[in-house]
Amino acid sequence: MPSETSPGGEPSRPIRSWVRSSPGTHVWLAVIAITSLVIALSPAGLETYLLHRNSSNLHQLAHHPMRALLGSAFWIENPADLLLYAVLFEVFHAPVERWLGTPKWLLTVATAHIAATLVSQQVVLAAIQLHDVPRSMAHVVDIGVSYGLAASAGILTYRLPYPWRLFYLAAVVAFFLVPLATDRTYTDLGHAISLAIGLACHPLTRGAPTGGKPVAFERPPDAH
Repeated sequence: MPSETSPGGEPSRPIRSWVRSSPGTHVWLAVIAITSLVIALSPAGLETYLLHRNSSNLHQLAHHPMRALLGSAFWIENPADLLLYAVLFEVFHAPVERWLGTPKWLLTVATAHIAATLVSQQVVLAAIQLHDVPRSMAHVVDIGVSYGLAASAGILTYRLPYPWRLFYLAAVVAFFLVPLATDRTYTDLGHAISLAIGLACHPLTRGAPTGGKPVAFERPPDAH
């Protein structure tokens, strides 16, 4: 007898349904898991080489701009953080992707990743030219997986109903802007830019549902 399913997914296979409803998020996470395994199994010298080669610092952007911008989105510096990133991907990327659809979600995170990287590194260049920071800053490891997360956190604001939207917005703005105001690192600047881009992508949410759960799974008739 054929099983009953809802438009939102397969009620008997919620995990499979969740993964299939946000394929971009989980392919991205799978690639990060692979690169993290490579880093974990690599000797120190190779680990340093791989991280610098796939970094989006000034040196790599000047010599290999496409590789720097693309590659930096698929590596994390510490493989031990993989579980944390997996949770963050499920909390922010997956709901946004299944809400807006993969193309709009990808446009949001890609725009944020590229813009935040280029602007923050331009600020680094200006600081080097003004002798505010050492020239070695052009070669630091800069990998931007978190920029895309900040963008998803921003656009996710519009998924929430009032008044929860206002509480969420205040929390996420504080989370990213307080470090920028206190530590004032270039990564903090990139996060703030990414968050702003996510919030500015409100037009992409037009026509998308607001409030409630992203998808409601219907229980089969014999479920208890």
